[in-house]
Amino acid sequence: MCLYICIGANSQAFATTGALITCVKNFPESRGVVLGLLKGFIGLSGAIITQLYLTFYGDDSKSLILLIAVLPAGISLLSVHTIRIMKVVRQTNELKVFYNFLYLSLVLAGLLMTIIIVEKTVPGFSTNEYIGSSVLIIILLFSPLVVVVKEEIRLWKFEEQYELSKSSTTMEATIELPPSSVPEPDPILTSPRRSQSYFTILQALVSIDMLILFLATTFGVGGTLTAIDNLGQIGSSLGYSTTGISTFVSLVSIWSYLGRVFSGFTSEILLQKYSFPRPLMLSFILLISCVGHLLIAFAFPGSVYVASVIIGFCFGAQWPLLCAVISEIFGLKYFSTLNNFGSIASPIGSYILNVRVAGHLYDHEAHRQMKALGLTRAEGKALTCHGAQCYRRAFIIIAATTMLGTLISLVLVWRTRKFYKSDIYKNFREPRVSESGNGILASGLRDAEK
Repeated sequence: MCLYICIGANSQAFATTGALITCVKNFPESRGVVLGLLKGFIGLSGAIITQLYLTFYGDDSKSLILLIAVLPAGISLLSVHTIRIMKVVRQTNELKVFYNFLYLSLVLAGLLMTIIIVEKTVPGFSTNEYIGSSVLIIILLFSPLVVVVKEEIRLWKFEEQYELSKSSTTMEATIELPPSSVPEPDPILTSPRRSQSYFTILQALVSIDMLILFLATTFGVGGTLTAIDNLGQIGSSLGYSTTGISTFVSLVSIWSYLGRVFSGFTSEILLQKYSFPRPLMLSFILLISCVGHLLIAFAFPGSVYVASVIIGFCFGAQWPLLCAVISEIFGLKYFSTLNNFGSIASPIGSYILNVRVAGHLYDHEAHRQMKALGLTRAEGKALTCHGAQCYRRAFIIIAATTMLGTLISLVLVWRTRKFYKSDIYKNFREPRVSESGNGILASGLRDAEK
């Protein structure tokens, strides 16, 4: 069973690497937006699969395992030929298209949140209602295809107009231009690198910048992941109702989605307009997550609801920032390897803070309570703890380590301050001439749109 879980849990890395890395390389000047969208859909995926499972199988746990085994693999096989590295040609309305994707995903997230709340509060949700809600979810999930088709039609019309309008003299001059006269840099090799240096994988892995990012992520993501993993037990120890616990646990994926798209889009806007460094935004997110941890440590009525929103949001917000910072500091050539290395910080942080800190202190407090009541633990029965003190010390420690992660991330902000003040996407905006004429066509499309 350990082997099965290991294979299943790590399978996400393959799909994420294939889709996410490819899209970042295809849209290097909009990487924050792309990362926010893709990571956002990852945040919604748990809620989507849960709704499909309830619709198809009701409450059959064996069928749930079958669905998780078959559905992602089937989707990957169907989409494998559409995922590929393409030539970087930035369209003038690129961000507008991404914003259309964002609006559709926000509608999907709103629908999922409504469905989850209704399911938890209204008894007797019928099969037809599950079917209806799942149909709406699937329609919204595939609705971005409408935007894609519309954009392809627009580009096709512009291409036709350009082909008709350009003169034969210009065409001949373009064909006769030797490709070597204007060197065309490889979009992967010309990605922005701090101080314009070129990192190998080993150089990047042992660099101070990577060490800082790794430590900040270990404390930051590790802390929020510990809180999310223990939300159910936290609610139980504080006396929340089963319905309340189920609701705020189920909605964590929605808050995570909002954090992902917010950090992706906002960091991109702030970077392009004000040269606001992404590492500084990561520091702010880590600082905000400390508030969520303290709300659990010093719990009061209703505090876990607020904490679940803050922690879910901050957990999601850290991922697009981490990926974008790695891609900007170390470039895109080895981005897939370096990005997955950065992701290792999450399980390491979770093990340290979840197992060694929260789990150990929870068991210690449970033993203390049982001893005070003169009770003994029944064989095979899990330890149970009641009261705010069950997680108080653990989350004070987690808040402190997250604050340490915030301070560590500020070191990276200081080290990269000059880099982020410069035009880090300059190399992607240099004029290019290609044998196929794609660069000239893109220029023609821009002129036509103007």
